[in-house]
Amino acid sequence: MVGAFVGAFALLMLSAFTSVLAGGPVGTKRELVNAAYEAAAGECLNWEKPDLSDAQKVDCSAAHKFEVTGTADITSAYPAEAPFPNAEAWEKIAQENCTQAATTYMSGKLDPQGKYGISTLNPDETRWASGYRQLRCGLQVTAPSGAALPSYGSAKTQDQSNVYDPGVCVALGENNTVGDPIECAKPHAFEIIGVVQHPEGAYLPIEQQDAVMSEKCAEVANEYTGGADLKAKNLLVTWDTRAEESWAVGSRKANCKIGAVPQGENLVAWEGSVRNPDGAPLTTSNPPQTTSVRPQDEPTGAPLHSESGKPSESGSPSESSKPDKPSSSSPTTTTENR
Repeated sequence: MVGAFVGAFALLMLSAFTSVLAGGPVGTKRELVNAAYEAAAGECLNWEKPDLSDAQKVDCSAAHKFEVTGTADITSAYPAEAPFPNAEAWEKIAQENCTQAATTYMSGKLDPQGKYGISTLNPDETRWASGYRQLRCGLQVTAPSGAALPSYGSAKTQDQSNVYDPGVCVALGENNTVGDPIECAKPHAFEIIGVVQHPEGAYLPIEQQDAVMSEKCAEVANEYTGGADLKAKNLLVTWDTRAEESWAVGSRKANCKIGAVPQGENLVAWEGSVRNPDGAPLTTSNPPQTTSVRPQDEPTGAPLHSESGKPSESGSPSESSKPDKPSSSSPTTTTENR
């Protein structure tokens, strides 16, 4: 995932979060989720229903979709007569009230391009009309569409590298971008084949990361595919790199992946998997993330850490990170950041 980091993190907050804890429109389900309104910093919340009406506090070691970093009361800025904020106003409110809470919660070590994004849980229109003005600030792992992905363990103790498990396929999104996890039988941009852990030490410039990833991903591809002839399938090996600000907070993992040979600078969708069916079982850290993301009634926000909150051009080939010519014994390789 690539996004600019200029001043403040982008906040993953659009209209869907307005009803996160209220269960959407007023109804009989409201009392089932009141416990979430009492969640404090360090507590985690999970839900299964697309309208988030079943949100409950859970142990952070279990699957969850929101980790509370603090609360904010905006009564002084929005008195009783203030109109209900629109999506743009909510984003401004979240930026002003939750960015610092996340930074403080993470002791200043929040990866601006990592898997965790800053978000908010806001009151719905009915609670707003009654004078309720308290927000829950938090961190989430999200797919590019904004759909919440399950997280395990507190963000304080987890590696923040933006990686997927081997075996995950990711869709080809609009405007040449990489989309959500999707079933490999469906058209997709990449199949994730492995994760490379860079060692501790000084930051490796992109060209050095490329050299490391080129060698390691060729080995990973050979094992993952059982030595398949990728060139004959019009496929190639590619990988991600880590930005210096990510490296500084300990994000040293990067994905190896396989994609179709691009047409110019445009990614090409392909179907199926190149995994060797007789290969060893895959080692995954978050099994629920190895399946496609279930659609939600509404997107929960832009998933990138950019000031504007707009998706980045992460699907476009990176001219600055192309490797040297591969050896004739290695799979054809190129590279681009996700």
